[in-house]
This record gives sequence, C-alpha cells and structure tokens, in this order.
Amino acid sequence: MRRVISFLLFTVVFSGCAENGPDPLDAAISGAHRDAKNVARDVYRHPGETLAFFGIEPDMEVLEILPGGGWYTEILAPYLKDDGLLAVASFGPEHSVEYLRNMHNGLVEKFDSDPEHYGKVVVGLFQGESYLEGFEDESFDMVVTFRNTHNWIRFGGVEDVFRAMYRVLKPGGILGVVQHRAEAGSEAKETAERGYVPESYMIRLLEDTGFELVDKSEINANPKDTKDYPEGVWTLPPTYRLGDEDRDRYAAIGESDRMTMKFVKL
Repeated sequence: MRRVISFLLFTVVFSGCAENGPDPLDAAISGAHRDAKNVARDVYRHPGETLAFFGIEPDMEVLEILPGGGWYTEILAPYLKDDGLLAVASFGPEHSVEYLRNMHNGLVEKFDSDPEHYGKVVVGLFQGESYLEGFEDESFDMVVTFRNTHNWIRFGGVEDVFRAMYRVLKPGGILGVVQHRAEAGSEAKETAERGYVPESYMIRLLEDTGFELVDKSEINANPKDTKDYPEGVWTLPPTYRLGDEDRDRYAAIGESDRMTMKFVKL
C-alpha cells in the first residue's frame, strides 16, 4: 500500500531517457493509460499547450497542488517518471470532510493500480497551518495549480496557500496557474462563490506574495462563457449541476473561460 508522507520531502533523481523518439509530453498525453473521460476534455483544457507554456521539462521536480481525481496527474506522472519527480499535495485519508477523504483515497488507489505510470509519484498532505508543512523549503522547480484558487478565497487561507507554494519553490522556480476567470473589475470574494476569480486580483495576490508575473496566455480562454449562471461555473460542463435543464445550451458553451499564467520566484 502506498505510504502517504507527512515528513520532509526527500529529493529523488532519475536518469536515463532516450534522446531520440517521440516527444515525451505528446507521448504522455496520448498514452493509453489515460481515462477516456479525461481525454475528451483535452479540447477544453489544452494540456500540451498549457504545460509547454509553463515551461515544463522532463527532468524537473514538480509539485501538483490538490490534483482531485488526477486529470493532470495522468499526464505529469509518466512525463516525469524517468528523469524528474512528481509530487502531489492531497487532502489525506483522515480529512474531516468525507468527500475530500474519498477523493484522496480514490487518487491513491489510482496510483496503486498502475505502478508503471504512477509508481514513482510522491504523495504528501495538504494540511496544517502552513498547508505544505511536509514539503522541504526550495525543493521544487515548478508548482502547478489548476482551478483551485476560488475555493481558497471562499473558505479562507488563500494568502497562506500561495506563501506555502513560494516557500517550497527553488529560487527561479515557476508557478503555473489556471483558474476560472471573472469579469474584469469584479470583486473576488463575491465572484469566488460562483467559482471565478478576477485576473487582476490573481496577479496582485501573487505579486504581493513575492512572485513576478512572467507571462499570460489565452490558451484556455472561452469567450462564450458569460459567467452568470444559476449554479456558477458548476452549471457548465463537466459538472452540469442543473442536470438536464438547458443542458444543450451549456454544452454548446463548453467549459469555463480560464486565465493561464506563469509566475517566477525571484
């Protein structure tokens, strides 16, 4: 059974990758190990373009924050397994919220069922006052977080979460962020309840933490997203919180409009 770490993360170095052959990122994205439902979302999430924009390389040590069911993990784990390291920060098997416990346990079961692709993934806990307390200072080349920030605004702790990411990144390390994007000029505390975050708020928050914005991309933009739905962003696919009500309308819109940003730790 996979052991969940809550102590200082050790450094692992792997070597030996063929210089020739298919692009390893393309190979990871097209791998037969990926869940068909996840592959169907590539058209909205653009994983190859997004990770390339962040500047990921196969020999990096990367931390993924709250991977949920492991959508991006399916790509990151095989991509990094030979020459790099993937660590994930998840809620843990003893979290007080059953849904979050089950999400964590499902992720670990996914890893244990496929050691070929996930056998080298290090699992740590997203918990405690400092959130990433089990991970060593300046130990990662890159930290990535996908569509999480609105929840940290809603439930509190957003400043501390990003301070924790800053701490575990090496100097010059990259923070890659994808987040549902609110209308310009809107109030973050209000829009976060609907799943969206203003881009200006996101930039100011991270610059106040000590990061510097390197670049922004419209890879994951969706101008069809009007951001005014009865159940917020969860009205849209893949959640469809309204069930069959106006489902065709929301399917035609597609997944949310998302900001994609790359920051560096100075």
